[in-house]
Amino acid sequence: MTHNLSNRPADRRAGYARWLEGRDCTDCWKAARDTDTESKEAWLAAKRAEEQQAARAWAEQFDMPPLEGPERALDWGERSRHQLVTAAYSALVSEGTWDEADWAVLEDKIRTIARAGWWIDQRDAEGADLPELLDAATENDRGTENPFR
Repeated sequence: MTHNLSNRPADRRAGYARWLEGRDCTDCWKAARDTDTESKEAWLAAKRAEEQQAARAWAEQFDMPPLEGPERALDWGERSRHQLVTAAYSALVSEGTWDEADWAVLEDKIRTIARAGWWIDQRDAEGADLPELLDAATENDRGTENPFR
């Protein structure tokens, strides 16, 4: 590809020319990017499957109830819940001042939130904010099952 370097100051032309030598032209870069989407999609699918497996194992281990909502949101909600709750445990118990008794109370509140969309909406929240977020949840976010097992 031909580049016009006349609009660059003379002292910057050589460095810019060296930089251009190491780059693909725009068309080649776009072609490489478009052909690489298959490997990106495969990598992303594998990562999502791994995260989903970890979230399901965690939910089973800690007796978390199944989430409610549209079928397409359930997996994403499970992953979001797993990530937020484990981040909260790290922030509040492992690195914070909470003990296991405090966490057990919060864990019971966590079990009451069954709407997958609520967990998806909180996916970017900090783990330390989970107690406040749970207090702000409405009746629409709570499940229809008895949360006291």
